[in-house]
Amino acid sequence: MQKKVFQLLVDNNSGVLSRISGLFSRRGYNIESITAGVTADPKYTRITICTSGDDEVLEQIEKQLAKLVDVRNIKELCPEESVYRELAMVKVRISPEERQSIVATTEIFRGKIVDVQPECVIIEITGNQSKVDAFIKLLDGHEILELARTGIAGLSRGVESVVYLP
Repeated sequence: MQKKVFQLLVDNNSGVLSRISGLFSRRGYNIESITAGVTADPKYTRITICTSGDDEVLEQIEKQLAKLVDVRNIKELCPEESVYRELAMVKVRISPEERQSIVATTEIFRGKIVDVQPECVIIEITGNQSKVDAFIKLLDGHEILELARTGIAGLSRGVESVVYLP
């Protein structure tokens, strides 16, 4: 099993995300993460899908996605030629004695404490998946009350692979 990240440019129409996720569920493919957002041109949406499978399954996923009517462009985002980021928000229960160690750990990872309550804090951390995973692992001795992760968003490096749609 290997992991691949696909980036799709699709028409910004209602139901596009549903049709894409439906393709995965109908064929029994797994979506590890999916992010979607409008591009600089509001006619199009950029969707980043992280999925896994063997070579044959991943090739089939790419071909099936390319057949969808609303999909204007699809490309694989190779790790060495792309930049990936993920956002995580972590709500951690803390006592007054633990507050300083949480602040220090957050600063080491260049995270931000975005909300402070007497009994908990919400931390925002952005980076690649391994950085987010490492931060969460360091919180192991603390009670994580809630965790929200966006999934991978990515762009290819340079201008050579920029796609211009009419």
